[in-house]
Amino acid sequence: MPRFRLLMILVGFALALLPPGAREAAAQACTPAAAIAPAQLVTPGRLQLSINPTLPPQQFVDARGELQGLNVELGHEIARRLCLDMAFMRMDFPAMIPGLQAGRFDGINTGMFWTEERSRILFLVPYAMQAISIAVPANSSQRFATMDDLAGKAVVVEVNSYQERWLRAQSEDLVRRGKAPITVRAFTTATEAMSALRAGQGDAGALIDYMAVDLTRRGVVRIELDRLGGAPSAMAFRNRALAEAVAKVLTELRAEGSYDRLFERYGMTPQPADQPFGIRGPGPGGA
Repeated sequence: MPRFRLLMILVGFALALLPPGAREAAAQACTPAAAIAPAQLVTPGRLQLSINPTLPPQQFVDARGELQGLNVELGHEIARRLCLDMAFMRMDFPAMIPGLQAGRFDGINTGMFWTEERSRILFLVPYAMQAISIAVPANSSQRFATMDDLAGKAVVVEVNSYQERWLRAQSEDLVRRGKAPITVRAFTTATEAMSALRAGQGDAGALIDYMAVDLTRRGVVRIELDRLGGAPSAMAFRNRALAEAVAKVLTELRAEGSYDRLFERYGMTPQPADQPFGIRGPGPGGA
């Protein structure tokens, strides 16, 4: 069980054993890293973040049906330091941005790629780095030395994702250079895309690097091309004050060393040390 999650459970048990007056006093004793007004949350006292737990080791569901992964641990620690209860909302990625804009939850914590377009409609806080891999089934005879080798091939990908937009841009570039386009086959989740690949519905898959590495270790796929289209990964929020509070917590975690240790444990790439945490982009209503 992740250390942050275990700590939260133990704290919860300890508080439950206290009489009502003592529990209230203990809750008041929590000093948040940044003050969050009740009106800045969908439900006062609770941090509600959407997550798509189909991308190990970043976020996934274990054999007991419990959420695990780097983003899960990070979310629990952020909530703890803001003196809030943590509540994850599991959903497919396409529903997340509309849901956040509609005020169904407070933020998105699913390893979303930062883009200029998204930075104008949400408050984005980059916290990690990600890139894209092109992978084939482990027993495939397909070989790709460059992106040009994908001309005329079918590639599976998660729908409405950075990976899909990047892949379509690569296909357009091939066409401009007189080559055959890539047939892009998009599926609701990355897991469904991988199932389709294994079922022979594509020649290759476009995956986030860390997922491709995890699947390679498990003998599911073989990486042919990697470190493509690198971009920051960000959390997203509907409220500026909450986004700023999360950035402050991330800054504290980095200063203590726990941020880097967490990323090292999961084999993922942290945000470069020379880049401070904060909102990147104008956000809703910005210039």
